[in-house]
Amino acid sequence: MAQQKNNYFWSHVRFGGGIGLNFGDNFFSGTIAPSAIYEFDKTFALGLGFNGTFDNQKEVYKSTILGGSLLGLFNVINEIQLSVEFEQLNVNRRYNFNLNIPDNNYWSPALFLGAGYRSGHVTFGVRYDVLYDKNKSIYIDPWAPFVRFYF
Repeated sequence: MAQQKNNYFWSHVRFGGGIGLNFGDNFFSGTIAPSAIYEFDKTFALGLGFNGTFDNQKEVYKSTILGGSLLGLFNVINEIQLSVEFEQLNVNRRYNFNLNIPDNNYWSPALFLGAGYRSGHVTFGVRYDVLYDKNKSIYIDPWAPFVRFYF
């Protein structure tokens, strides 16, 4: 009986996430962001995610960003997915020379409301950060496109 309950739970868990790499003139950025959701039914899921990012602009700065998120997904119909995601990231920036900018370490919260088109295991969409702060956010803009995969 316990084995059946265990199998039932895991049959509703989906794993996914994202990987990002950026290269440029003396610049590198890499992100790994695994996540998992539990599908309560075909319309509603909740999950957790983790985020780790490293940025380096040669001879200018290095940045490490670590944190996590809580994610809620609601499938209005099979193809339309609404989402809410609370993300809390710790930002640690270190500058390699004096720019009159102190090194800093701070927490950056974000609350994203999103909508996307869903096809199979993939959702494409856009999300908006209602807590966006142009001085502290790690994102350039409160609007951000996304691609979400869960298998």
